[in-house]
Amino acid sequence: MTTALVTGATSGIGNAFARRFAADGHRLVLVSRDGVRLEEVARGLRERHGVEVETIPADLCDRQQTERVAGRLRDEARPVDILVNNAGFGLAAPFLLGPLSDEERMLDVLVRAVLVLTRAAAPGMVARRRGTIITVSSVAGFLPGGTYSAAKAWATSFTTSLAGQLAGTGVTATALCPGFVRSEFQQRAKIDVSYLPGWAWLDADRLVAGCLSDVRRGRAVSVPSLRYKAAVFFLRHCPLRLVRAIAVRRSRMASAAGGP
Repeated sequence: MTTALVTGATSGIGNAFARRFAADGHRLVLVSRDGVRLEEVARGLRERHGVEVETIPADLCDRQQTERVAGRLRDEARPVDILVNNAGFGLAAPFLLGPLSDEERMLDVLVRAVLVLTRAAAPGMVARRRGTIITVSSVAGFLPGGTYSAAKAWATSFTTSLAGQLAGTGVTATALCPGFVRSEFQQRAKIDVSYLPGWAWLDADRLVAGCLSDVRRGRAVSVPSLRYKAAVFFLRHCPLRLVRAIAVRRSRMASAAGGP
């Protein structure tokens, strides 16, 4: 029986991964900063699927708490076979208007925690000749859009590079790059997305199913749905000047709606 560790497991994409893994019979290690809600999620998965669920309450903005999760990933007596780096959050305020401390916290979660936890998990996986590392990135990483987009661009590049280094080891690395997903993400960040059309939204469960299919195919980057695949292809191949113009227009539309 394999063990999967999922960060940010109480809602959204992380919760969808946790539910999918539980349904497939995996043991789980769930990480979230909300300890009360984490225990509620764990209890529900145990009762519904009869699987073992371990919980680690941890805020990945905090280096000591991040290290506690890293220590669990290094524990060879209880190996973790699947790591899902999902924890994250967004900010409503533009870079020049919001507190710098908020931007630093976001980088700690979206970049530093991914770096530390991946490094903690990968050597043991390589030694065992099996393992999966999934990092939840974003289509935003292909479009200039502040610190969040920059962090997601790093996550995609880092994971793609890691996939190359892991080739032939039995361990895979995949960056999941969704667009807008129906979850609590925007609500928690107080971002108004009322201007977005209905077709822009993705379902978290279908997203996870598609990602795991791409993992089995050995793909380093997983972009869900034809519409977002087309968007990423366009952003990767069109002139930088045009990409910048699109980013400026998107920023103005969000600002008009009261978003970032």
